[in-house]
Amino acid sequence: MVKLSARSLDRLFHALADQTRRKILVTLSRGESTVGELARPHKMSLAAVSKHLGVLETAGLIDRKRVGSFQVVNLRAESLQTANKWLSFYEKCWGQKLNALQDLLEKKK
Repeated sequence: MVKLSARSLDRLFHALADQTRRKILVTLSRGESTVGELARPHKMSLAAVSKHLGVLETAGLIDRKRVGSFQVVNLRAESLQTANKWLSFYEKCWGQKLNALQDLLEKKK
């Protein structure tokens, strides 16, 4: 199983729980963007987008760097892979339990 602290997992899933933040991640999956480019489709202020980006950055999902007067944002795919591995572990556990239950029910028929 993927070893992560409870706090890291909480931050990661808290960040992913918000629809706007997930949409930002979809945009970033196509390539880096400036904060302004991320704000435009959501009709949000730069300050509001920056707050969302702060949550994503704290969760380790993005990196920000300053290029001139712009903040450029990049997706950190390894954090999404971590979430996927964590979920896959439990999916596998529950899948095995459900298969065992199904086998038991079929034997009782």
